[in-house]
Amino acid sequence: MIRIVSSDLRVMVPQSNAESVGLRSVMRSNDTTKVLGFLERGKLNCHHDWKHRFKENSERMRTGSLLEVAVVLKSLCSLSRSKPLSFREKKMLERAKYLLVSEMATARSTSAESAEAMVLKSLAKAKLQFPIMQEGFEQ
Repeated sequence: MIRIVSSDLRVMVPQSNAESVGLRSVMRSNDTTKVLGFLERGKLNCHHDWKHRFKENSERMRTGSLLEVAVVLKSLCSLSRSKPLSFREKKMLERAKYLLVSEMATARSTSAESAEAMVLKSLAKAKLQFPIMQEGFEQ
């Protein structure tokens, strides 16, 4: 039985099918430390070509690895310092943040607000911040 936190939906998946449908266990608490460490100190190699960058980031998001999601979050936060993100990149950044925060909150048995604060603090240590998203128009 799986409970989807965002919608409080419950889904039954036979254990024998879990891996084949792409399910994995929630990350362990010590793995969250690795993700936060990457946000603080991890190196990035960001592509300048929008299409290539978006394709690579989309592939990272699909892996299901929270470390790969952290790479997307950090690279887009870094990119947002030098130029405005496209609408699609803003949506991807929001999604990456949501995935990281929600799983970290579950793994650490804490609130989403507390997990978000941990992520933002780690980004701040890397001299990055989550860009302010404005609804309705491009910045």
